[in-house]
Amino acid sequence: MGFTGSYGGGKALFDWANQRKMPIPVFAEMGSINPVFLLPGKLRSSAKELAAQLAGSVTLGTGQFCTNPGLILGIEGEELELFIQELGAAIEKTAPGTMLHPGIAKAYGEKRGAALSQAEVETVAVAAAKPAENQGVPTIASAKAEAFFRNPLLHQEVFGPYSLVIRCGNAEELVKAARHIEGQLTTSLMATDADLREHAALVDAVQDICGRLILNAVPTGVRVSLSMQHGGPFPATTDSRFSSVGADGIKRWVRPLAYQGWTDAALPDALKNGNPLGIWRMVNNTLTRDGI
Repeated sequence: MGFTGSYGGGKALFDWANQRKMPIPVFAEMGSINPVFLLPGKLRSSAKELAAQLAGSVTLGTGQFCTNPGLILGIEGEELELFIQELGAAIEKTAPGTMLHPGIAKAYGEKRGAALSQAEVETVAVAAAKPAENQGVPTIASAKAEAFFRNPLLHQEVFGPYSLVIRCGNAEELVKAARHIEGQLTTSLMATDADLREHAALVDAVQDICGRLILNAVPTGVRVSLSMQHGGPFPATTDSRFSSVGADGIKRWVRPLAYQGWTDAALPDALKNGNPLGIWRMVNNTLTRDGI
């Protein structure tokens, strides 16, 4: 079974499938906030550019992408404040967009309202234009890392044009925040080479929480290719080993079967020595289309 949707829906299907007399695999994609970590060196050199880049990503498709960057984390300082100001200014200029379904628009309004109502959450910017019916209002909020550690609601996905900026006091707190984040489809690092060397503990931490680790790019946009991994640790998906995008996605729907001791004539054409189908095969650890 394949599923894309809410955590509640995907987890229910997963549980029911495992309660069957003969359980079946459920490959459920259940949501992701796709954290973006802003490291100091990159922020010093490119705060305005990063703000423009992320504003476009947060609001792309009215925020209705499973790879929407719903969480942005950085270390407090002048550069982070400049980034937040620029991001807020860009969001204010972005017009509300119509959401895919009235139910999705309603859920966005409710979850956005719940997030903004938290005592330690500050509203940074809201789109200046008034929304029409079933439109999502682009919004940026902010909170300190201590609030993020204490409040599980701040970890939840707000499906729509919304993102929360977390202000960390230092590099150690940034790593702690990474270790508090549940499984995700993607994690992005905005960093220079020096940043990566100086924040090796963060790089190690974020590898454990995502299926696609991105450097200096936003998570929206998924290439259909052999190298793509569009999955992630639970609760982003129920099985982080498999991708739902890319050629390897077919592996979710097949079952391995080995033929042992069979004569060549009795084998399926795909396995015959002469390779009558002319397909690529792995023979003695070598990918080839040659016959054996």
